[in-house]
Amino acid sequence: LYGVLGDRLGVKPVLITGLVIQAAVIAAYLTVGRLEQFYVLAVIFGATYGGVMPLYAVLAREYFGPRIIGTVFGAATMLSSLGMAFGPLAGGMIYDAYASYSWLFIGSALVGLGAAGIAIAFPPQPSQQRLQMA
Repeated sequence: LYGVLGDRLGVKPVLITGLVIQAAVIAAYLTVGRLEQFYVLAVIFGATYGGVMPLYAVLAREYFGPRIIGTVFGAATMLSSLGMAFGPLAGGMIYDAYASYSWLFIGSALVGLGAAGIAIAFPPQPSQQRLQMA
């Protein structure tokens, strides 16, 4: 679904929308009071995460070209893997300090919004700039 949307609407807007949905779902965990609600949010987050991840490779190729795609995508994957590796440690430390996951959800939502902001800040692609000037 995300690949089709990326082809039709452009990878960047679909990626940004997916990141904002992820941030909203993480923030919504603050309001969850029942197990069923948690599962609904988990399915939405998982589907969005699974849809957004392949778009990073497409975006890297579109912005940096096929010549250095391995380097760019490798660096992006390494950074995200480091975040996923240290996230549980940070989450445990936050829970130990505050006896609540609220600050973890708030921080994670802010990181998601920050990722969307970085994606928004990417300049238009050269091919899109020529189309906008014409």
